[in-house]
Amino acid sequence: MTNRIPIIKPGNKWPFILITSLFFLWGLANNMTDTLLAAFKRIMSMTDFQTSWIQMAFYGSYFLLALPAAILVKKYTYKTGVLVGLGLFITGSLLFYPASITMVYGHFLAALFILAGGLSILETSANPYIISMGAEETATRRLNLAQSFNPLGSITGILLSKFFILSNLNLLDANQRAQMNDLELKAIQSEELTSVMGTYVGVAFFLLVVWLMVKFTKMPMMEEKVRKMDIGGSIKRLLANRNYSWAVTAQFFYMGAQIGLWSYTIRYVMQELGKNEDESSVYYLASIILFSGSRFIFTALMKFVPPRRLLFLAAVLGAICTLTVIYGSGMTGVIALILASGCMSLMFPTIYGLGMQKLGGDSKIGGSGLIMAILGGAVLTAVQGFVSDMTGSINLSFYVPFICFFVVALYSRIQKGLQKKVMLA
Repeated sequence: MTNRIPIIKPGNKWPFILITSLFFLWGLANNMTDTLLAAFKRIMSMTDFQTSWIQMAFYGSYFLLALPAAILVKKYTYKTGVLVGLGLFITGSLLFYPASITMVYGHFLAALFILAGGLSILETSANPYIISMGAEETATRRLNLAQSFNPLGSITGILLSKFFILSNLNLLDANQRAQMNDLELKAIQSEELTSVMGTYVGVAFFLLVVWLMVKFTKMPMMEEKVRKMDIGGSIKRLLANRNYSWAVTAQFFYMGAQIGLWSYTIRYVMQELGKNEDESSVYYLASIILFSGSRFIFTALMKFVPPRRLLFLAAVLGAICTLTVIYGSGMTGVIALILASGCMSLMFPTIYGLGMQKLGGDSKIGGSGLIMAILGGAVLTAVQGFVSDMTGSINLSFYVPFICFFVVALYSRIQKGLQKKVMLA
């Protein structure tokens, strides 16, 4: 019975608490970024596809830095990975200052790319570290517990965006801005971008305190049976592992659902309820609060129900909610959009935990692959933005996350059989 096995090994409680605090930090950054799509759409009068480049820069960096992060951690320590990740997080946040002076969209994207590279290294370090802090039987529960603090950071990020970014946007629309002369428009945009910059620079100073705390805390070394650096061999074995390959695929599509739903929540609410960005962010906040609370509930249920079964149920319910978003309207569609967040709450850590089963010495490289799958948040969000622009309907664009939920449901149904084949191989 897994509910009788300690969730954390004796002596690992403080390291667990410290590493879990990092989950809060990247939740904060992730959801501040989601609100930037609505902010830049108004500030620079962009299309949905153009604003989706924010997610392309953010999650594209996740993809590119995950494998180097795994090599870094494998060669050195988890603590080294955490310090490097936090360092890039701080650097990217500070770069919002020069970007606000140049007022060039590409400069903001570059700052986000560096910031997200730090988050990629943090996630690549922290997720397998949490997995290693107890018995394998409780690994998925342990990761879900740590990930439960991620949406608390998300809530904080949304609140920071609401009060310091979205509430300071000038409500002139794209047509009104187009009629202004360059000097007037630049003055308004400068004020709006200064609000964006100030929020990120403020976060950077807080992160510096966290960096110092990690630096001067003694962290345990996690022993490995395999220490030899064999990246090629690891990749070959992982590609042959069907459970792992399917988990990476499911994670890619899950991230497409999550980032797609959250990136366009504010836009959907503005359309259906006739509200502005600041007012619409309240509904986005409600989504994250439900996401947070549901993760604790799902973590508790995993003591009694296999994680893969909960994953299937959540994916099916998420698909139903998304169909309601597509064909519903007004408050009905908005409520369905919020409920979909509750369905998503267990997906990332559960897919990660299921995919990491029986990887042994390949776990660090394997963990990086599951982080690289976050690229789905960039690619599929851009696809959703393209669908929205081409059809002229934000509603129809939600067919993209609907398909994503279907893939996750499929993986959850076949995962047990895939794992048995791995054990027999």
